[in-house]
Amino acid sequence: MSTFDALLGRIAGRSILVVGDLMLDHFVYGCVTRISPEAPVPVVQFDREEYRLGGAANVASNIVALGGRAQAVGVTGADSEAARLLSELQALGVDTTGIVSDPSRCTTRKLRVVTTRNQQVARIDYERDAEIDGAIEDAVVASVVEHARTADAVLVSDYLKGVISRSVARACVKEAERRGIPVLVDPKVPHIDYYKGATVITPNHHEAESITNLRIRTADEARTAAARVRSRARCQSVLITRGEHGMWLLAADGETDLPAEALEVSDVTGAGDTVIAALALGLAAGASLPDAAHLANRAAGVVVGKFGPATVNADEIRASRSDSIRR
Repeated sequence: MSTFDALLGRIAGRSILVVGDLMLDHFVYGCVTRISPEAPVPVVQFDREEYRLGGAANVASNIVALGGRAQAVGVTGADSEAARLLSELQALGVDTTGIVSDPSRCTTRKLRVVTTRNQQVARIDYERDAEIDGAIEDAVVASVVEHARTADAVLVSDYLKGVISRSVARACVKEAERRGIPVLVDPKVPHIDYYKGATVITPNHHEAESITNLRIRTADEARTAAARVRSRARCQSVLITRGEHGMWLLAADGETDLPAEALEVSDVTGAGDTVIAALALGLAAGASLPDAAHLANRAAGVVVGKFGPATVNADEIRASRSDSIRR
């Protein structure tokens, strides 16, 4: 058995605490055959609709699909969307006892109108993105403290929808340090100062450019940007995801350039969720950061071949390696 296959086996059953912005992705599909006489917009004839887990909920879904266990901490509204989101998470086996209900907020939902050829026509966001505070923030921090006790890693999924306040981020890092487990962050630029002490943060190249005011087009530019991101965030390591150019890893003990492994790209929506889920499971299973990043890179190569927020499992990762060898 290869080292890679052994790692895929070891991630089974590892428990990841996912803290962040839980969302529903709502897709309305239809056929476009004409332009409206009322305005220069396409008329979409309804065909079907579906809901998928998004944001931190998609991260939790990816963890379960890869064979791990997920505990979710976040905030929902007290609405029908919250009931649907909780039901879908529970159906996957995700522990939802750490999710806090806030009647003053709506559950974050992204409604996309999509043609039957998977072309997006419009998107409507239902959200309240003000940072949580007061009793709701206290309840989220308490959930982090409680659930970190049984986690093998803490994962922060920050989508700027209000859940990741400075106090929540600090609690995630503090509790991970207390237990000696890794804490990973999928960051957003305005919160870069929240992540001090994180084991690794995973900005995409656009976010890394915004943080550093550098253009990233080459491996050398990625190397420079990663060092500046690490200095600015005061974290241990940085993994910059670079789309078709792969990933650049700056770890505490060295650097790794990971070429892209996608065989076919359909949609990059939610790919960052898959990356950090696989990375967290790899570290939780005792892998080195470069080996965990290799797993995350392979998982990303599979998931971008699917439409919308999606998951990938261990068998698909194994099969993708065989496909890349044959091609």
